[in-house]
Amino acid sequence: MGLTITKEQLAELPIETFEGDIIVIDHPEEVQDACRCLSSYSALGFDTETKPAFKRGQVHKVALIQLSTEEKCYLFRLNKIGYPIELESIMVDPAIKKIGLSLRDDFAAIRKRSLRNPENFIDLQGFVDQFGIEDNSLQKIYAILFGRKISKNQRVSNWEADTLSPAQQVYAAIDAWACLRIYNHLIGKK
Repeated sequence: MGLTITKEQLAELPIETFEGDIIVIDHPEEVQDACRCLSSYSALGFDTETKPAFKRGQVHKVALIQLSTEEKCYLFRLNKIGYPIELESIMVDPAIKKIGLSLRDDFAAIRKRSLRNPENFIDLQGFVDQFGIEDNSLQKIYAILFGRKISKNQRVSNWEADTLSPAQQVYAAIDAWACLRIYNHLIGKK
């Protein structure tokens, strides 16, 4: 019998908060220091956000790449800084594990900005199977392991806004951080 959680059980759980630092990178001169810091880690949580399209045929490029350690989450605003070589270098670095969820869409979005293939990514959707977890949404996996829910209120907000609201920043940070936290928990790291 695999581990699973119902929508009703999920609704009862307290909402998770991110207590770490959120660093928004929206100027090219901020990229190098952020990437230098991130390059010193062997594993990072990963996610992307794209402005939702509400018209048929409308497509937006990925606006945000989130990379998180246990203590800090960097939000790279690609709509403002492009896809800098330092960030791309982390994405293709085989020595740094990047942990995300449902990566196929993220990779397709990144391919619109780069020809280099992302390397050493772990997709939690398949990874959690070996631990008996049947659910494969981030919200449900996290709830099963930690007894808290991740709010999805900001999912369809404008990720290309001039300034990301505090709520958008927290939402984006939690998604990447939660991926790393799940992975570290499952492999026995604390």
